[in-house]
Amino acid sequence: MRILIAGGHGKIALLLSRQLADAGHEPVGIIRNPAQAADIRAAGAVPLVLDLEHSTIDQVAAALAGADATVFAAGAGANSNADRKLMLDRDGAILLADASVRAGVRRMIVVSSMGADGFDADSDDVFQIYLRAKSEADAAVRQRELDWTIVRPGALTDEEPTALVTVGKTVDRGSIARADVAAIILALLVDVSGVGRQFEVISGQTPITEALAALPLD
Repeated sequence: MRILIAGGHGKIALLLSRQLADAGHEPVGIIRNPAQAADIRAAGAVPLVLDLEHSTIDQVAAALAGADATVFAAGAGANSNADRKLMLDRDGAILLADASVRAGVRRMIVVSSMGADGFDADSDDVFQIYLRAKSEADAAVRQRELDWTIVRPGALTDEEPTALVTVGKTVDRGSIARADVAAIILALLVDVSGVGRQFEVISGQTPITEALAALPLD
């Protein structure tokens, strides 16, 4: 499969690229900074320079030609302001979804955030704006004619993966290794059991494939 990953230089994206490449797939990492291309190649992916914050739907759709799936793993980053979180975490995800529809790429996986729908609509706190951006992006993706899956991980860590998780529509607060999130995305790409599902996930006691197979219907 040819998989285009938005936010290709992010930690989850680089881990996913390596896992996809090792499994015989063709990951393509979308980046806006050409200087990151070497890191993308080192992870086993093909770099694609494309700025989602300043591209049209036609430009993005053209870049998606020939893809089997897209993954939105982009984010404005911890030190970004509220405007950038809305522009990238929300509007970037929606642009990728709309471009996927236009390009006929039905499969889309979104990396969101645990508790996104619990944002405080009256707050101007940057973290609350981040949750709002994720929630509104997720809602928009759910409305598109796509085979979508929305993954809402808990606190992300760089610990060694365990391949053991807890998933559900909502789960208790907890953490999960980024490498395990990447493994979840890989499993979702090769198995259609997660289509049309949105779920939270943290580290747990259930093997990833078993946990995903038991996802409840909405």
